[in-house]
Amino acid sequence: MAEVRITGVRVVDLRFPTSRESIGSDAVNKDPDYSAAYCILTTDSAFEGHGLTFTLGRGTELCVLALEYLAQYCTGRLLSSITKDFCAFSRLLTDDTQFRWMGPEKGVIHMAAGAMINAVWDLYAKVEGKPLWRLLAEMPAEQILAAVDFRYIDDAITRDEALAILTASSDGYDARLRQLEAEGYLAYTTSAGWFGFSDEKIRRLCREGIADGWTHFKLKVGGTAEDDLRRGLIVREEIGAENKLMVDANQKWGVLEAIERTRALLPLNPWWMEEPTNPDDILGHARIRREVAPTRIATGEHCHNRVMFKQLMQAGAIDVCQIDSCRVAGVNENLAILLLAAKFGIPVCPHAGGVGLCEYVQHLSMFDFLRVSGTMENRVIEFVDHLHEHFLDPVVIRRGRYIVPQMPGYSIEIKAESLAEFQFPDGAAWA
Repeated sequence: MAEVRITGVRVVDLRFPTSRESIGSDAVNKDPDYSAAYCILTTDSAFEGHGLTFTLGRGTELCVLALEYLAQYCTGRLLSSITKDFCAFSRLLTDDTQFRWMGPEKGVIHMAAGAMINAVWDLYAKVEGKPLWRLLAEMPAEQILAAVDFRYIDDAITRDEALAILTASSDGYDARLRQLEAEGYLAYTTSAGWFGFSDEKIRRLCREGIADGWTHFKLKVGGTAEDDLRRGLIVREEIGAENKLMVDANQKWGVLEAIERTRALLPLNPWWMEEPTNPDDILGHARIRREVAPTRIATGEHCHNRVMFKQLMQAGAIDVCQIDSCRVAGVNENLAILLLAAKFGIPVCPHAGGVGLCEYVQHLSMFDFLRVSGTMENRVIEFVDHLHEHFLDPVVIRRGRYIVPQMPGYSIEIKAESLAEFQFPDGAAWA
């Protein structure tokens, strides 16, 4: 790797007015403006590293301030000094003996750390001339493990167990790579089922989705029981019995209500119920899962670190692990979570409802297929059809599948004109 030095960090408060059309709306977040605390690592070369953490509008400025604070830990450093011990760099961002009191490893600070770490990985992949999924997939197992912090999770997965998982992935790797490049990775769409959409719009979007080749659809629930069932039956009628329907309550209910409401949706034959209750309630998820079977329980987009994922798996609380690319501490911590999921035999279906999240998570799922789980069975990546036009390397979807990205980097770089137009509060979109 060429010697590249990080010379500075620029941070942007970036917001898109998606609430005007109810895009992204659910039972809890009814007026989201898809937003991001966005950072750019400048260097003494032609390369830049870009990263973001996803937000919903108000409060983004707090993540921006946290990123500006964390900038001190990478400014002036050689990229190679970070990548040779990525775990140490991650701890540097999260383990300051005084500042860690603001976390630790959760909340605004951890989200900012995720944006910073992802920006370093984006820079690393660009310098190496590879898309991130390929950079990770071609790494020796020991180098991957050097990015994983096993502290607090080695009671669930040891370093040796993780090494065995990565080593075993060499069997069939070439065949999986050919399959991935030929077929892409199966996706599901949330764009037809936002909470604020009318029945007529849901029906029209489902029909358009079927025509475009989609086979997996998600509906936002959490209104009245009657409305949820009526809207769900519209989706089921339009997509047919053979296609998959998932429902997402976005943390709307308490445990007892979640059990009742999930059972009430059984006529929809849901493939999973997502975020039925408070995301921190691990034992609550475990009870819900026991009492609503055969409906599967999915969660993860609001899990703030690897420890929480570990406990969800140890407690038998989830059937589907939904990683988020930037709520935890970026690529590093997601590597840990992918390995945990492989150890427990739980499929990973990433959350991607937000600006840049589709661009991000495709890389993680493709790496998971090639080097960790070795399978796409019962696995799909979320897709929302919004804001991709602002990216230099936007996702490509064909017939309901993610097509493998080829441009070097993490696919997260936003066009300069979009940064200028949607910067808050002075961009043209907000002026």
